[in-house]
Amino acid sequence: MHGPTPARPAVNAPATLPALFLSDIHLDPFIDPTKAAALNAAPAGEWPAILAAPVGPALTATQQSAFAACNDGPDTSYALWQSTLSELRKTAASSRFVVIPGDLLAHKFDCKFHALVPAAKSGDYLDFTEKTVRYSLSTLRAALPGIPIYITLGNNDSGCTDYALDSDHDAFLAGLAPLVADAARLSGTDRTSAERDFAAFGAYNAPLAALPHTRILSIDDLFFSAKYAGCTGPGSPAPAAAELAWLKVQLAAARAAHDRVWVVSHIPPGVDLYATARKLINVCGGARPTMFLGSEAIAETLAANADIVRLALFGHTHDDELRLFAPEVATSDERLAGDPSPPASPGVPLKIIASLTPVHGNHPTFTLARVNPATATLADYTVFEASNLTGIATAWSAEYTYSSAYHQPAFNAAAASTLISKFQSDPSAQTSSSQAYLRNYFPGAGTLAIMLQAVWPQYTCSMAHDSAAAFTACACSAAK
Repeated sequence: MHGPTPARPAVNAPATLPALFLSDIHLDPFIDPTKAAALNAAPAGEWPAILAAPVGPALTATQQSAFAACNDGPDTSYALWQSTLSELRKTAASSRFVVIPGDLLAHKFDCKFHALVPAAKSGDYLDFTEKTVRYSLSTLRAALPGIPIYITLGNNDSGCTDYALDSDHDAFLAGLAPLVADAARLSGTDRTSAERDFAAFGAYNAPLAALPHTRILSIDDLFFSAKYAGCTGPGSPAPAAAELAWLKVQLAAARAAHDRVWVVSHIPPGVDLYATARKLINVCGGARPTMFLGSEAIAETLAANADIVRLALFGHTHDDELRLFAPEVATSDERLAGDPSPPASPGVPLKIIASLTPVHGNHPTFTLARVNPATATLADYTVFEASNLTGIATAWSAEYTYSSAYHQPAFNAAAASTLISKFQSDPSAQTSSSQAYLRNYFPGAGTLAIMLQAVWPQYTCSMAHDSAAAFTACACSAAK
C-alpha cells in the first residue's frame, strides 16, 4: 500500500525570494583596547589583519581608567562579527538583498576613542568612524558578494557623538554617501540622487533589488528625536522638515509611477513603553508617556500612504517586535475640504529587527526573510540566534519561524492587524500566539518574558497606537 501522495504546490503560487535583515550591529573595534592606536593609524583595508593579531602595547593607567568609564557592556566584538560573517556565508548566501536598519557603530564610541587615543589629531575621530563603517560594509560585502546592501543610520552612527549630526553639511554623512551608494550597487541617476540626498540628511531612494516596481526609501530619523543635537550646538528643526518633505515627494512619485514602497529607518515611532514603565509615568493620571521620537510625522505619513507602503523596517530597541501604523479615519468635514479618503488598507506593517549586538544581555540574531515579489510583501521570516554572546565557539540555529509561531499566511498589514487584535483580546497573555511573542521578544533570555507579561495589555496598546493620546486612551481603557 502506498502512503498519501505529497501535496503539490498550487500552479499559480508565487515564488518567494530570500533576503537578509541585520540590525544594530554596533561593531566595537575597541573590545581589545590595545589595538586602538594601530587602527587609528591604519587605513580600513588593514584593519582585518590588526584585529586578528595578538594584543597590542599595554595601556597606560590613565587610558585604562578613562576606558573603564566608557563601558556599558559588550557590543559586537571582532570574534562575534567573524562568527556572524561565517554563518551568513552558509545561511544567507542566496539572499537577493540585505537591509540594515541602523546603528553600525558601538555605544559610547567617542568616549572609547578619546580614552584610548588621547593624542589624536583634529579629524582623526571622524576618520575613525568612517573607517569602522567601511570595514563593516566591506567585510559584509566580501561574505555576500554581489548582493545589494541597503543601510540606514541609527542614533549611534555619527562623526561626533550619540544622537548628534550637524544640521547643515554634516561631514560624516557626506563621507559615507559614496559607501552607501556602493553597498546598494546603485548607478546612474539613482546613484547621483542617493549620494546627494544622503549627504544632505541621510536619506535615499533606490530600486529594491529583485522586486519589480518597488522602491526602498531609507531615512535617518535621528533628526526627529527629542534627543537630537548638532555636533557643535543645539539641533535645528530644518533637517527633519526637509527630510519629511523629501519623504512625501518620494511617496507621491512612487504612487504616480505605480510603484510599491518599503521604508527603512532606525528609531521606531510610537511609545517607548520600557522607558515609560521604568520611570513610573502615570499616563492614566494625565502624564505623557515617553516617546521614541519627538514627532509622529513619520508614522502619520506612512499610514496615510498605506496603499503603497508594503513594509517598514526599524531597529533600535534590540528586541524582536511587530507593530502597525494604522491610518487615521478622516472626518466628513475633512473629506469635504478636499482631503483624500483613508487608504484602503489596515495600515503599514512594521517589523523591528532584533539586534546583533549582545549589549543588553540578549543573544545575537539575524533574520532571514522570504519576500513575495508579486506583491512586495514579507511572506515569512526566520530568526537565527547565536548560542552565546562572544562569537567564540558559537553555534547558530533557527530560533523560530514567523508562520509557524503565529499561524499567519504572511507578514502583511492584514496579518499584523489580526495578530494585534488577538494580543489585545488576551490581556493575561495565555494564548499560544501571545506566549510565542513573549518567548521571542528578547532572544536568549526567557526571564524577560515575565517582565513583558506584567505590562502586556499596555504593550499591546503600543503595537497599534503610535500617538501619545491614542496609546493613553487604549492603555487606560485596558487598565479598567
